[in-house]
Amino acid sequence: MWIDSHCHLDSPEFDIDRDEVVALSRAAGVEAIINLPGHVNHFEQARTTRDRYGCLTGFGIHPMWVAGPCADSKREDIATLRAWVEREKPELIGEIGLDFFIPDFNQEEQEWFFSEQLKIARDFDLPVSLHVRRSQDHILKHLRRIKVRGGFAHAFNGSAQQAAEFVKLGLCLGFGGTATFPQAQRVRRLLRDVPIENVVVETDAPDIPPSFLGTMGSTARNSPTFLPQIGEILAHVRGMSTNSFAAATSTNVRRVLTLG
Repeated sequence: MWIDSHCHLDSPEFDIDRDEVVALSRAAGVEAIINLPGHVNHFEQARTTRDRYGCLTGFGIHPMWVAGPCADSKREDIATLRAWVEREKPELIGEIGLDFFIPDFNQEEQEWFFSEQLKIARDFDLPVSLHVRRSQDHILKHLRRIKVRGGFAHAFNGSAQQAAEFVKLGLCLGFGGTATFPQAQRVRRLLRDVPIENVVVETDAPDIPPSFLGTMGSTARNSPTFLPQIGEILAHVRGMSTNSFAAATSTNVRRVLTLG
């Protein structure tokens, strides 16, 4: 059985067929989905998704809603997030982090939001789901300063040295659609070299579609339904049987979230 460690099932892309997507995912062997909204305006839909489908859930403010072309988050949203966490008792804080790839990324504002959200994770003793695009060293700096109870570095594509530092801090690294492409040699090397105890599988649905949906960078809709196919490819890259890889990565998610 598989666990999708990073998904956006509450996204509007699933409004037309969310029931079917969840049913097909379960039939395919996906036992759990971690759903991660990225804006305070998305929290209500995320709660509805959790209540209807039994998703594991995080609440957080994504860096792309803090800086860049679509940013409209306000500093007072941190208080809103804290109130939601206190009331709803999610399994983790996320998706949060830093993104130094987007245009006009406003590093100072991103780092303020990230730091404040790490404090929430620390205060409620929750793990985190991290967005780390082109920002791994800065993420590590904050994690060393504000200690949290582990978590997941989503869509990890840093260096081997950076990967080792995340592992030292108790983080698991998320691998998904990108690693299904043969040309993604650096990501595949990381997948082979990171200790299996620190590997989790994700879709990031509806984003980061796998190779069997088209070329890298395709805009095809990804789905948690595809997680077993993605996992089978990653298991082959890792040199493990599919069943062993599924069991190991699901065990890692349960450990991080302290699930029974």
